Amino acid sequence: MNVVVIGHGGHSKVVSDIIRANKELQFIGYLDNKYERIQLMNNFIYGPVEAANQLKQEYNNLKFVMAIGDNKVRKSVVEKLGYSKSDFITIFHPSAYISPSAKIGHGTVIMPQAVINADVVIGDHCIINSCSVVEHDSRLEDYVHLCPNSTIAGTVEMGEGSCVGSGATIIPNISIGEWTMIGAGATVIDHVPSNCLAMGTPAKVKMINKMNVG
Repeated sequence: MNVVVIGHGGHSKVVSDIIRANKELQFIGYLDNKYERIQLMNNFIYGPVEAANQLKQEYNNLKFVMAIGDNKVRKSVVEKLGYSKSDFITIFHPSAYISPSAKIGHGTVIMPQAVINADVVIGDHCIINSCSVVEHDSRLEDYVHLCPNSTIAGTVEMGEGSCVGSGATIIPNISIGEWTMIGAGATVIDHVPSNCLAMGTPAKVKMINKMNVG
């Protein structure tokens, strides 16, 4: 299967390593708008995001994966492309553990040594970063981003586009609203509303993102 990565920054380095670690995948190029036109260097493709349509016509069995860490930008690019879910591949590093009963959406990337336990549901285009843990019966909606070493305990609900900072912990039975950021190292012991920033131990709401409200 041929795979093209959309986004060519720091985050794409880890995504690319995961593709290379899966021997059944053939990594053929990057698309990023820092490139003005399609270029072929050493049989590897570099081009703008809009070149995705051309590549779909030229390559059989082609899939895309997003390597854009910013949740809003990632969603915007996916929506602008307008492709079906099946055009995006879900990839995971061989060192990650994924329970057989977990359900993982299209385009989600699961990084080294992450743990996805029983009956977890993860939406489309999520990022489950290195050494993160998602415990049993938790549900993560589309475009969620878990930063490295974050811990999501059992039966947690995370709304679309929410993000958990490095080393943060969310205790069981908590709900996190959509497009909310949990700061690095925070400990969340109560529900957190949508469109806000929560920080500290225990985590408290520090800021409402007015651009997202409504």
